[in-house]
Amino acid sequence: MHWASLNWTDLILALFRGTIECEKPDSKDSWVWAVLKDPAIWKAHGKAVADVTPYLPGSFDRPPRNPAEKISSGYKAWEFLLYVIGLAPALLRGVLPEAHWVHFCKGVSVIRCFYQQNIPREEIVEHHRLAIEYIAEFETLYFQGMAERIHFIRQSVHAFSHLGPEAIRVGPAGLHSQWPIERSIGNLGREIKSHSQPYANLAERGLRRCQVNALKAMIPDLDPPIPKLPRGSLDLGGGYVLLRAKDEYRHNIDGAAGQAIRTYLENHSDGPIMGTLSVVRWARLQLPNGQIARSAWKEGRRALNKVRMARNVKFLSVSKHHLGEIQFFFRAQIDGVAQAFALIDHYSDPDEEILQKSYKTVWLCDHGQGKFLIVIPAKTIISVVAMFPHSLIPGALQKNPNAHTEFILVEKPGLDIMKLSGYFEGDKEADEGKGIQNEAEGEVNANEDIEV
Repeated sequence: MHWASLNWTDLILALFRGTIECEKPDSKDSWVWAVLKDPAIWKAHGKAVADVTPYLPGSFDRPPRNPAEKISSGYKAWEFLLYVIGLAPALLRGVLPEAHWVHFCKGVSVIRCFYQQNIPREEIVEHHRLAIEYIAEFETLYFQGMAERIHFIRQSVHAFSHLGPEAIRVGPAGLHSQWPIERSIGNLGREIKSHSQPYANLAERGLRRCQVNALKAMIPDLDPPIPKLPRGSLDLGGGYVLLRAKDEYRHNIDGAAGQAIRTYLENHSDGPIMGTLSVVRWARLQLPNGQIARSAWKEGRRALNKVRMARNVKFLSVSKHHLGEIQFFFRAQIDGVAQAFALIDHYSDPDEEILQKSYKTVWLCDHGQGKFLIVIPAKTIISVVAMFPHSLIPGALQKNPNAHTEFILVEKPGLDIMKLSGYFEGDKEADEGKGIQNEAEGEVNANEDIEV
């Protein structure tokens, strides 16, 4: 998929910036799509990209730097991908002409679809149709039948037509992209020890790697286990693990947060809950995909320029995906069974008009900032996502006074494929070097906080 992260993004940015070659009698003055050739607009756009960084979780890896300053200074393939596929649909809304923005979003929607691990057949059919439309509309919007623009029609545009058929033939594109082979090349290259016969040494190293992988496939117990959990953590099963920080003593919960917890527990128990409500708060939750969801309780204490925000999550409720900002995690007994829950500040459903017009690439949601607190089971959380303020987009506040309460969703491309490699987010906050609690100690401590 390097054609998407490098080839296609290079073409798109060259068109939007007006840096692609222009042959006479064609004139760049007729290029209505070259909106970023204005230095002031390009500079403001680049600043917006950089300003999103604190809102991108650490599990998103390297955030895109300011393209107005760094795009020619070793900008990485992943930065291009996260910038163009993740951020640009929202950042370019209202900047690009409407027809060109809708067309761009259509292309992004196709790429996002084929970056998934599991793609329903109907989705493949639908996005193959969109891919063919994208190619035809590209010629109409940009090429316009002019011989002087034939260099606009690059292989990266034609490649859209192959995504659907190839997904059926050999599987999703993310599973046979250049990312794994480049990683393997790097790993094997570092193992070369013979400088006099490097290629023979490389072949032997590759053979040994294949033999080891074959043995692990036949005898799974040979594969090293998942890294041990940090001290004080609590395994919830199914790949979910509560991680510290954790309250040393019970914390009284009142106001809207207390009411949300009380309402949920009363709806799932036999009777009303009397007296003061108190819980032991947990700060973090490791998810089955390897990400670590954090909470506003601890993360909110850090300065914005010192954080990679990971407290926004996508969760499943009534067979529908929702978004929320985690306030904290806690445990309680429901029907005598200890369970883990999260208190979240629920985002609104996305603006339906923008969602449909952008082919579901721009999720613009309202954030109640404490007004829509609800409780969800911790195991309904699917992934950690980024939610950045709409107000970061240049001119958003002038066009929409409510932009400061609106947030835009960004998901990590190919996240469900990365878990196949055994990905686990680095846990810098783990209590390293102090050993792992024994099972008895963990069980005793785990049960201290289940009464509400």
